[in-house]
Amino acid sequence: MFSAVCLASGLMVLVVLGLILISTSHEAMPVFRQEGLGFLTSSQWDIPGNHFGALAFIYGTLVASVIALIIAVPISLGLALFLTELAPRKLRTPVVFLIDLLAAIPSVVYGLWGILVFAPWLGGRSFMTAGIILAIMITPIVTSISKEVFATVPRDQKEAAWGLGATRFEMIRGAVFPYSRNGLVGAVMLGLGRAMGETIAVALVIGSVPAIRAQLFEPGDAMAAVIANQFGEASGTHRAALIGLGVVLFLMTVIINILARTVTGRADRRLSGAKR
Repeated sequence: MFSAVCLASGLMVLVVLGLILISTSHEAMPVFRQEGLGFLTSSQWDIPGNHFGALAFIYGTLVASVIALIIAVPISLGLALFLTELAPRKLRTPVVFLIDLLAAIPSVVYGLWGILVFAPWLGGRSFMTAGIILAIMITPIVTSISKEVFATVPRDQKEAAWGLGATRFEMIRGAVFPYSRNGLVGAVMLGLGRAMGETIAVALVIGSVPAIRAQLFEPGDAMAAVIANQFGEASGTHRAALIGLGVVLFLMTVIINILARTVTGRADRRLSGAKR
């Protein structure tokens, strides 16, 4: 009975995800029929002309999310290692409290802070402004999960590295990171999912200009942001196009997670082969 309950719980997750994909795809079908593959390959978003392309929004979502990861992941891993390996016990509790407090701040507050502080400093609303705000927002999540992952490393592995004469850095590189690889990938993927799906903060600071630009300090737009900005007044094919952006965003997160699992699986197999 216990096995059956666990199996049903796992399958329920898949059923819910499947129903979300089916229902949103059904609502977005008018724009898929009208635009075809051009919905993914075109950057034209012409509401009066009834032509919709998602490429500029896909680009903006990926650029802002990558900027956020480049900034947040090293900081988060450093914080997690500091809390698990270096910080005195008296310092750990207040630092963890502050990190958790950052995660509790509403996203609209981050967005307003970005407009008032980072946008003037960086010359306006842009991909970079959105990336920095997203980096601040995902740092608490990545840090908290990474800290828990590092805490699960068996003490025997650390002591074995110490016993072989390893330095602290060599112990972390040879004992902590290999054991924590899958958990760290999960933490980064969760942070990436948060960055890609963030709505209000990005809508406030990215600029709301659907364009593909190499300049990171120029305005752009993202999928979640344009959905939040335009869905309330959308109808017909325009509404279907916004729902289609949601479908694309959903599929992107699924594909990224599958790729991450594939990479970590291959790395684990290589590591297991090397141990043998």
